[in-house]
Amino acid sequence: MEYKYSFEKLEVWSDARMFVVEIYKLTKTMPSDEKFGLCSQLQRATVSIVSNKAKGTTRTSDKEKIRFVEVAYGSLKEVYCQFCIAFDLAYISDIQLENQKNTIDLIAKKLSGLKNAYQKRLNS
Repeated sequence: MEYKYSFEKLEVWSDARMFVVEIYKLTKTMPSDEKFGLCSQLQRATVSIVSNKAKGTTRTSDKEKIRFVEVAYGSLKEVYCQFCIAFDLAYISDIQLENQKNTIDLIAKKLSGLKNAYQKRLNS
């Protein structure tokens, strides 16, 4: 695959992009009365993860890049919180929650690694 933009080469961006697709599929199974509630929140928060990662790569300073990683990380934790609510409301099973937690943990580790790399460069 040919990449046009630098963020497309990032594994965390690719993982977050796949996560968006997974979330859209999952929210289709939730009650229709949640379309403008929890489903919309989950969709927007997951799109925010991948979008902020892409936006951050356009910044020139590592300090700014770190800020966008932090925003993406915050959106990721928002998604986790919303999944807990979806579980509490019996919209998803414990297995689905566990699967989502695993994906969230993977993306969180990669975002943290990227932030640490930017921080290390900033402190050099």
